[in-house]
Amino acid sequence: MAVEIGSPAPDFTLPTDSGGSVTLSALRGKTVIVYFYPKDDTPGCTKEACGFRDAFPDFSASGAVVIGISKDQPVTHDKFKAKYDLPFTLATAPDTAFFEEWGVWVEKTMYGKTSMGLSRSTFLIDEEGIVRQAWRKVKVDGHVDKVLAAVKG
Repeated sequence: MAVEIGSPAPDFTLPTDSGGSVTLSALRGKTVIVYFYPKDDTPGCTKEACGFRDAFPDFSASGAVVIGISKDQPVTHDKFKAKYDLPFTLATAPDTAFFEEWGVWVEKTMYGKTSMGLSRSTFLIDEEGIVRQAWRKVKVDGHVDKVLAAVKG
C-alpha cells in the first residue's frame, strides 16, 4: 500500500543522527518534508541532500521541517551530515515494512538485474499531518526547487 495525497501520513518514531529520534506526530502544526533516499554519501543522494541543505534557510523561513530517511545507520548519517554540513535530521528505518507502508520499497532494475530497493521519493505533509504532495521516482536535478515552490504555495 502506498501513501496517497489527501490521506494522513503514517506516524513514525525513528532513530536519527546524533543518537536522537524523530516522531512525525510531534511535528503537528508544522509543514514537514519527508524525503526518502537510497544511501548516504552516494552521488545522487549527496546531490539531493546538498540541494536541501542549500535551500534549508528558505524551508526554515517558510516554517518547514526537513527529514531525510534511508536504511543507513545513525553512525553513517552522522558522518554524512558532518561531511556535507547538513542542517536537517536524517532518520533510519529499521526494516522494509516501514518503506512498504509509504510505497517507496519497489522493484528496481539495474544492468538487467532486478532487485528490491528504496525509490527516491518526497512527501509534503501539512500542519494537520495530511499528505499534500508526493513526488515519486524523483530525478534530483531541479527537485528541491519544486518542493520549495510547493511549500511556499
